[in-house]
Amino acid sequence: MKQNPHVAVVGATGAVGIEMIKTLEKRQFPVGKLTLLASARSVGKKLKFNGQDVTVTELTKDSFAGIDIALFSAGGSISKEFAPIAAKAGCVVIDNSSAFRMDPAVPLVVPEINAADVKNHRGIIANPNCTTAITLIALYPLHQAFGVKRIFASSYQAVSGTGAKAIEELERQVGEVVAGKPVTKEVYPHQIAFNVLPHVDSFLPSGYTKEEMKMENEGRKIMHHPAFRASVTCVRVPVYRAHSIAVSAEFEKPVTVEAARAILLKAPGLDVVDNPENKEYPLPLYVAEKYNCEVGRLRMDCALDNGLCFWVAGDQLLKGAALNAVQIAEVLLK
Repeated sequence: MKQNPHVAVVGATGAVGIEMIKTLEKRQFPVGKLTLLASARSVGKKLKFNGQDVTVTELTKDSFAGIDIALFSAGGSISKEFAPIAAKAGCVVIDNSSAFRMDPAVPLVVPEINAADVKNHRGIIANPNCTTAITLIALYPLHQAFGVKRIFASSYQAVSGTGAKAIEELERQVGEVVAGKPVTKEVYPHQIAFNVLPHVDSFLPSGYTKEEMKMENEGRKIMHHPAFRASVTCVRVPVYRAHSIAVSAEFEKPVTVEAARAILLKAPGLDVVDNPENKEYPLPLYVAEKYNCEVGRLRMDCALDNGLCFWVAGDQLLKGAALNAVQIAEVLLK
């Protein structure tokens, strides 16, 4: 990989695409040239990068000649169609959709956990599910020390995880409720303002949703831990940005709060915010737009042997998506 690569962002005008552009700039990624790709309706839009206007061009089968790295965030169907074309053109694709995550030939990477897997790529590297990535940033260091067997978890997921239209829906509904008007809904099956929905992604025959099963399936692959088990309930909450997850984890070895805290204080990509006496714990409001995730509410689990409870929050547009993708690109350059 050359040191000043030609980088493309596919889905450049979407919420994650915009964060990818900002993250490349903020982290001073050595972009030789930037190409912004999107659907026909976004062609001609201009986005700023390093003080310059970059014009969005249309994504086509011929878009990838001369491009070294392509960051994809345009949905699974676009990834399935165009990522193999890009890889064939000699480009390394870092894909934010779920299209390739469980493909055994495609590395699924959180750089703080399994950066070494990047070298096994055959042109495509997958970015994990946002809730999974944020949870594992706190869980994996504990797994290394104590050996995680299983977790029970509930997620509290921000509307921005659904996209820009969901943010608009929450804003609109809050206004409608406050004004005493009838609530209108387009994105979610129920009102999201002043409500929580125990429904993220589509339901499976088991009664779990696809999103809920990603924690177990992707967690096994990222941690190289095929016996890992996760029972998860994913919940959409009326928060604009940043996901939070309540985790009860059971380990092979005895664990203490003090030992867990010492490990988490040294963990990459993670800040410990755990001072309940002073009402200090991770909050989605304060973790939004931060690169690091935050962990707190550490306590012994009173219902599990060798169990520890914790609460972790992270910006799902960053660590759950754009930041993780750019970090993978940084590993590629090394």
